[in-house]
Amino acid sequence: MTRRFAITHDYLCPFARNAAEVVVRALETGDPFEVDFRAFSLSQVHLEEGEAPVWQPGAELRSGVRALQWGLAVRDELPERFPAVHLALFAARHDQGLDLNDPEVLATAVASAGVDPGEVEKLVAGGRPAAALADDHTWAVDTARVFGVPTFVTAHRSVFVRLMDRPASPEAARSTLERVLTMVEDWPDLNEFKATAIPR
Repeated sequence: MTRRFAITHDYLCPFARNAAEVVVRALETGDPFEVDFRAFSLSQVHLEEGEAPVWQPGAELRSGVRALQWGLAVRDELPERFPAVHLALFAARHDQGLDLNDPEVLATAVASAGVDPGEVEKLVAGGRPAAALADDHTWAVDTARVFGVPTFVTAHRSVFVRLMDRPASPEAARSTLERVLTMVEDWPDLNEFKATAIPR
């Protein structure tokens, strides 16, 4: 049986990075997952009242917005390359500590995933990725009441999930993803489940 779900992301968030890697690596196992990767801008969430939305021209300089547009350009126009680009953009931020507002950082990340950064830059300049960001973020808020990343959205409900670690293997990723989806889908009584301390 195919497991269908959406997952929200913003490249600024380390927990979104962990969840994204779980999902991408789980897909490598060939198990029947059907995933809709949806952008959700944390910068948009933190706007002051009356400020222009981050997807309007000129607002892409807000933290993380330009990276989301680059990721969406690849997702929508070069979908077979999206998983690699998705993880490369997260790695630029969380492994290398680089500034995702820097076009050179984005270009290097995209190139490392085998995509021509010039092509992606042209797609972003055309405006469709900004429109996709507006659509994704609005869908998440209006349809699923999303407030942060990562949020798993299924046919039945939406759940904000924090995973502490990246998967050690595709099989470990699949196991983690199955566990998350089972809790989201098959345990409707669960509302909140949070450790009081992080074991280290």
